[in-house]
Amino acid sequence: MLANNITSSSHPVTFLLMGIPGLQHLHIWISIPFCSAYTLAVLGNCTLLFIIHVDVALHEPMYLFLAMLAAIDLVLSSSTLPKMLALFWFRDREINFHACLLQMFFLHSFAIMESAMLLAMAFDRYVAICKPLHYTTILTKPLIIKIGLAAVTRAVTLMTPLPFLLRRFHYCRGTVIAHCYCEHMAVVRLACGDTRFNNIYGIAVAMFIVVLDLLFVILSYIFILRAVLQLASQEARYKAFGTCVSHIGAILAFYTPVVISSIMHRVARQAAPHVHILFANFYLLFPPMVNPIIYGVKTKQIRDRVLGLFLRKDVKGG
Repeated sequence: MLANNITSSSHPVTFLLMGIPGLQHLHIWISIPFCSAYTLAVLGNCTLLFIIHVDVALHEPMYLFLAMLAAIDLVLSSSTLPKMLALFWFRDREINFHACLLQMFFLHSFAIMESAMLLAMAFDRYVAICKPLHYTTILTKPLIIKIGLAAVTRAVTLMTPLPFLLRRFHYCRGTVIAHCYCEHMAVVRLACGDTRFNNIYGIAVAMFIVVLDLLFVILSYIFILRAVLQLASQEARYKAFGTCVSHIGAILAFYTPVVISSIMHRVARQAAPHVHILFANFYLLFPPMVNPIIYGVKTKQIRDRVLGLFLRKDVKGG
């Protein structure tokens, strides 16, 4: 069977996804929160995109960046969850080799794009609070488009080598990926030969993105905090910093699981494999699910539009 699953180019025709090692018997139950989170992510982010699209008053830099974040979250969650749910519900473990590489590319690329978009939103808040008189002249639509294209270009440039690097390996350690999706290092573990470059490249890219983006986000908020503290009245300080609360929430939702997962890999190496995989899934699901909730609850303009949308539906229904 293994021989039939290997092509002349030495890579498998298909891989088999194990799911969550040690918890396969609980896949049906685990699928319930996963499916609920994915449903909330899709509904929430689609609602954000719809509201921002139809309301011309929301065609401002802050909301255009939010629309980009919502689109990224949709792709990020949809790159893994449908296949994961098929695995949990129907035991559909097979994934084509090239589909696996494509899933990996989308997954890691859009995670990098999300980090870039959070950095862009920090820049937006910096300009709005530190240079309010120049906000509209600095953050023009052409610049916003360039920022979006730069985020895409950086992610694609950094992730394009991965599929090509993985295609050159012989996979003599089996075809079963000990994960719910095609995570880079889980696939590398099945390869024979010298995989050091893949290991180093993966770690270097992760460190480069997280450290660099997070550093600039922190610097932005240092300048923002300094500008807020210089405001005359407490009410003005509260109002100015209040515009950053949603963004801070989104930053915490994205980076906290990354940091926890990184610490877990180094501190709790002896932990059961399912612990690490559950954290990895949490990292993929949590930000897309909570970002629409954070912005819907904390941003008055979004909240008012959402309430207005549902109230109009109730009136029509009545």
